[in-house]
Amino acid sequence: MTFRKIVGHHRLIGLVGRAIAADSLPPSLILSGPDGVGKRQFALAVAQSLNCVDPVTDPATGLRDACGRCVACGKIVRGNHADVLLVGPDDGGSIKIDVIRQLVGQTAYRPFEGRTRIVIVDQADQMGEDSQNALLKTLEEPPSRNAFILVTSHPDLLLPTIRSRCCQLRFGPLAPAEIASALRNQHGYAERDAKAAAALAHGSLRRALDLGAAATSDDRGVAAAVLHEVATSADPRVRLAAGAALLVGPNKKGKDREGKTPSGADRGLVAARLRAMGALLRDVTILTIRAPETALVNLDLRAKLEPLASVYDRPRLERAFSAVGRALGALERNNASPKIVVDWLAFQL
Repeated sequence: MTFRKIVGHHRLIGLVGRAIAADSLPPSLILSGPDGVGKRQFALAVAQSLNCVDPVTDPATGLRDACGRCVACGKIVRGNHADVLLVGPDDGGSIKIDVIRQLVGQTAYRPFEGRTRIVIVDQADQMGEDSQNALLKTLEEPPSRNAFILVTSHPDLLLPTIRSRCCQLRFGPLAPAEIASALRNQHGYAERDAKAAAALAHGSLRRALDLGAAATSDDRGVAAAVLHEVATSADPRVRLAAGAALLVGPNKKGKDREGKTPSGADRGLVAARLRAMGALLRDVTILTIRAPETALVNLDLRAKLEPLASVYDRPRLERAFSAVGRALGALERNNASPKIVVDWLAFQL
């Protein structure tokens, strides 16, 4: 993983790439930020840049990057470079003290084949207090030609003494346009599917990939249709019928053989559509307050959202957005019936 292939985070890439070129990179780093935004890939890019046999330095920016082609780069990508040590939680979800002690023991020796040994602790917040204390002295005085990178989405779970001994780089969520571009260029998504997944990913490329292409387009379409149906009708029957669409999976009819709306539904499907609805309501708010178009996450659906902006005033938007959040909470935390949740929501929108 070279810096060139990292999605977004251009400021951090420039900062670290120039520090590597100047041989001034701090020996202990914390990479913190939301899940799925590329922190682990960034750590591997640092390892490649430090150990590449034929690194490339941009004369305009001074940024140093790995070539991505040499033997060292290939070994790091495959995970079998002797001097790039990557550890994470075990099957029980924790990083044991024995693992940390083993890593610390290896740093007492010179690197075997690279210029710098890189120790990457993924999900470092899963280290217990004893494991963190075992790492503490080494972070305070790292042995020569060794560097430590702690990757975490929850830096506050690290001991204050750990945080004080490391330089912390904070990663933000990715922009929808960055995610959509990566989905198209690196994962073969069609334009429409890439934009749909990016809009629902909340800044996480990994979440966008987990959502899938066709499903996200369907979720947004269903959510938008429900909002349009309930926007102008106070008829309870119309609202209940509109809300029932949230329960029906792709390629399935809205009623069963007896002509009744299905009472059971995939909880995950309904939750995904509610998240899509929340993103759409957020964009309606953006249109209502006339904020810049660049703030929209569903930019490709602007034509469908503009009519809603004339119907949903600020108080109604606040109620609707709050109702979607409560409905999601009922589904995900309280194990409520999807049909009951959807019926309730139909009267809140």
